[in-house]
Amino acid sequence: MEAAVAALEAAAEKTAGAASAAKEAAVAASAAATEAAGAATAAKETAVAASAAATEAAGAATAAKEAAMAALAAAEQAAATSSAAKEAAVAAEAAAAATARELAAAMRYSKKRRFHQIDDGGSRGGSRNDRGNLDLISALPDDVLGSIISRLTTKDGARTQAISRRWLPLWRSAPLNLADDFIGSVSSSKRMALLFPVINAWLHSQALDSLEELDLADIRDMPLSVFRFAPTLRFARFNRCGLPNSISTMRLNFPCLKQLTLHGIPVMEDALHNLLSGCTALESLELTYIYGIGAICISSQTLRSLAFNRYGSKTLQLVIKDAPSLERLLPLYQDCDQGTIEVIRAPKLEVLGLLSKYLSKFQFGTTIFEKMIAVSLTTKIHTMKVLVLDSTGPNLDAVVDFLKCFPCLVRLYIISHPTKDMNNARKYDRLDPIECLELHLKKVVLMNYDGSKRPSVEFAKFFVLNSKLLKEMEIEVLNKRNDKWMANQRKQLCVDNRASQDARIELKIGTKKSDLTKMDTHDLSVADPFESGAFC
Repeated sequence: MEAAVAALEAAAEKTAGAASAAKEAAVAASAAATEAAGAATAAKETAVAASAAATEAAGAATAAKEAAMAALAAAEQAAATSSAAKEAAVAAEAAAAATARELAAAMRYSKKRRFHQIDDGGSRGGSRNDRGNLDLISALPDDVLGSIISRLTTKDGARTQAISRRWLPLWRSAPLNLADDFIGSVSSSKRMALLFPVINAWLHSQALDSLEELDLADIRDMPLSVFRFAPTLRFARFNRCGLPNSISTMRLNFPCLKQLTLHGIPVMEDALHNLLSGCTALESLELTYIYGIGAICISSQTLRSLAFNRYGSKTLQLVIKDAPSLERLLPLYQDCDQGTIEVIRAPKLEVLGLLSKYLSKFQFGTTIFEKMIAVSLTTKIHTMKVLVLDSTGPNLDAVVDFLKCFPCLVRLYIISHPTKDMNNARKYDRLDPIECLELHLKKVVLMNYDGSKRPSVEFAKFFVLNSKLLKEMEIEVLNKRNDKWMANQRKQLCVDNRASQDARIELKIGTKKSDLTKMDTHDLSVADPFESGAFC
């Protein structure tokens, strides 16, 4: 009995302990539940805050999108306005030119034209009450009238001073358009004697102080007063003018001159070199039909473009001694003896042409070509990008030697003179690759193509089959051909095994002519001057 009671008491104590443990567990669970509820509440608050932030971000994104659309619309409107302004400027220039022609005709054919209705007070436009008494041309702003006057001949421009006091100061302040209109007339010597003091007076006018651009033509004896503009001139062109005899001994300084053109001018070597040495900022130089000179030596730290040709009996020797900025070397004519060219130092030279058989010698470093035939190929010029050649045959072997000399060539122009006896059936040696054909040449222009002569076809096919990066090949057909002939030529050239499957091969009839006189050699904004007008 006692044993049973003891067992019951032990069981009761054990049950009480378990109950106590259960109570403690329940309290702990309750505390955990309370903590979890707090965490859930915090999470809920965080979620609400995140939702609010997301809503605010979405609103900001919408506002940003609307702002971007507004900016795009404003940009489109500005572009339209710019286009309209450009069209208006072109129209204004055309109107000014037309007005100039009308004004010249009026002065030429109406000797007793009356201008009593014009305001003689010299005012720009007059008051509102006076405008009814003004002719429409005189009511234009000074800069417009000056532009009109600059398009007139020297004689007609000077006559505008007689119109009224309104016109009196305009001609003196208009851009210079000086020309000896009397050359070739019967009494030219007498008139020239009268004209010279007038030109000299013009050039001494205070209205021309700080002149930046000067274009003189047909002034037989150019006055020394021209050189008073030396400190400010930026662009100068002298066309068929006689330079002063004392120029070779003068201390000349043109610190701002960037462009200089000398055309049809007799000049001695020492005078030319003295003039060029004073052009310390010169970037572009054009010397055409210069006679009386046998050698030109160029040393300039700033010169970027040199265009030239010779005239007269002397053989021209051009030496590029030191031209670290020179990018273009442009011998302009292929139909007369150009003499010799030697380039000693021109580390940035990129454009060269036109080279022809009339150039008796071309030397670059130790590489020498004589009448287009390579004598030595020991120096390679990796800077050259554009090359123009005049080739009889055309002569593929000679052209390939130029390609080896200029391994980084990108554009090649060939003016060919087709013959029947030239052998251009040459296979490309893959063991002796030509770098520009493998890696660089992208455009070939072939002029005077005659597909009826086998050498011309083989010459063109060489580039089709071997120029791996060729993008464009333009071929100008020598004479007008029928559609069947053109289709046959395309079939011969557009072969399946061409090196560049992306190459566009285009045959044209008479679309290009070699006319280097149309090239703007002073435009340095274009990488390839031959593409922008030399052949058109």
